[in-house]
Amino acid sequence: MSYYVVTGACGFIGANLVKALNERGIDKVIAVDNLKKADKFKNLIDCEIADYLDKHEFIERVQHGEFDGAIEAIFHEGACSDTMETDGHYMMENNYRYTSILLDYCLDHETQFLYASSASVYGGGRIFKESREHEGPLNVYGYSKFLFDQVVRRRVLADSGHSQVVGFRYFNVYGPREQHKGRMASVAFHHFNQYREHGKVKLFEGCDGYGHGEQSRDFVYIDDVVKVNMYFLDHPEKSGIFNLGTGCAQPFNDIAHSTVNACRALEGKPALALAEMVSQGIVEYVDFPEALKGKYQSFTQADISALRAAGYDAAFNSVAEGVTKYVQHLSAK
Repeated sequence: MSYYVVTGACGFIGANLVKALNERGIDKVIAVDNLKKADKFKNLIDCEIADYLDKHEFIERVQHGEFDGAIEAIFHEGACSDTMETDGHYMMENNYRYTSILLDYCLDHETQFLYASSASVYGGGRIFKESREHEGPLNVYGYSKFLFDQVVRRRVLADSGHSQVVGFRYFNVYGPREQHKGRMASVAFHHFNQYREHGKVKLFEGCDGYGHGEQSRDFVYIDDVVKVNMYFLDHPEKSGIFNLGTGCAQPFNDIAHSTVNACRALEGKPALALAEMVSQGIVEYVDFPEALKGKYQSFTQADISALRAAGYDAAFNSVAEGVTKYVQHLSAK
């Protein structure tokens, strides 16, 4: 009997992957996570799983050979994703060492291994291409992802004889099942709640030469992230490290504008231009936090040429499209 393992299964991307496997008729899913933040269980209420394991128990059982030959694929989404975390020991143990153990297992047992990397490996650079010279993380979270990617390059990608290993450098992912993330949830999530509670949304003032709210990121909707993961699951012959974004940077102002107008549409109100939102106090700019200065990516835009070259040719949701779907989902909830 073969199982599919999803680590971080109660988290944002992990839970969406469990749901996607279910929609394919796959319910032999082992969900692995750490439920110290117990509310995360809500992400799996509408999902079918075969078993739940705490991540420490899972690692121990893997190392003792209890799963030898029993796992078809591992989607490894389990990690500390707080870019403000300053405990380097915890970050490296939780992100780097944990992932290395699973890589060893997958290579030994020819199990597909699809894992979460991060666009944070690029740091403050302006070229977002999967190449060593463009990488320079700004925080220990980014470093933990960067370091494991180097292991994959040395151990797997330099030798085509291995089973599938795919790393996804997620850019700014947003969408359903992220509510447990608190301050690390997406800007779209926070804007929805700010607008519903206060009738206005907040953005950072300008920094790094950008105007108010003009700092730009590659925002990618969760449905697209899931589709890319499933594409590689269906193509076990393809390995590599791939950017997973839309390939199009959009300013934070676009998130605010799309969120407010999607909310207004549900209220039966007409759309407004961004300038009108600003003049009416619906969009408010706040001081840029001191704690983020020098550690903030003011611009990201995925170079997705490698992803396209690997055969993934589907279109991605724009901010307006993705945010509208997300607001409708949040309102229904």
